[in-house]
Amino acid sequence: MSSSYKTINVSASPDGHVVTVELNRPEALNAMNTAMGEDLVRCFEAFQWDRTARCVVFTGAGAKAFCVGGDLKEREGMADETWRAQHAIFEAAAAKVLHCPVPVIAAVEGFAMGGGCELAVLSDFIVASETAVFAVPEVTRGIFPGIGGTQLLPRIIGAPLAKEMIFTGRRVPAAEAKAIGLVNHLVPAGQARARALEIAQVIADNGPIAVRQAKKAVSWGSETDLETGMALAIEAYNVTVTTDDRLEGVRAFNEKRKPRFQGK
Repeated sequence: MSSSYKTINVSASPDGHVVTVELNRPEALNAMNTAMGEDLVRCFEAFQWDRTARCVVFTGAGAKAFCVGGDLKEREGMADETWRAQHAIFEAAAAKVLHCPVPVIAAVEGFAMGGGCELAVLSDFIVASETAVFAVPEVTRGIFPGIGGTQLLPRIIGAPLAKEMIFTGRRVPAAEAKAIGLVNHLVPAGQARARALEIAQVIADNGPIAVRQAKKAVSWGSETDLETGMALAIEAYNVTVTTDDRLEGVRAFNEKRKPRFQGK
């Protein structure tokens, strides 16, 4: 992974299997400016080719915010054409996060607002601390939730609750977010990243090809009819049959030891 990013920090576990992507503008509550959008595109594009990474923990620097969305200070007085050009970068970044081939776990401390909430739900699931607050308040500024909130929130928490969040812009505290299924795990303040890393390591210890294929089958299958989804699942299954990892998994079971997957 490149170390030349301006607004994000990228680090990896010693074996490279768990990668942490940290939004790094804490002085601006990790608000997303143009440079951050460009960094996210480059960073998540790299996962398309990286065969070492097996899981991503997506988080924000500091204790106050995961991300508060688009940087409205940068956008002050921005011409329509410039605004649209910037948003095209944000759209590309969102697509890269959504289609990351390995699981992405959002670790949220503090505010996940607007585009920040959308970045969290673009991930596969969310680990949040009790300080987390989620909102999509774009309509309160005459703006639209533009990187997937109107599509992902209804799929995660159901249309009525998503509509309420989007139409009112109200803030949803961590406990409520857990209760409505927006958050998978709720942990004490300051512990979101650590818990996400624990889960990421469990995922990374599994067969990486099988995990990638499982993510693909769930992601694509949930967007189609059942018969097509079943066909996609069988196709994903068949990819794993001819792998060395499948042989290693069976061999390790019979030898009563932990498998050593190589991603082959």
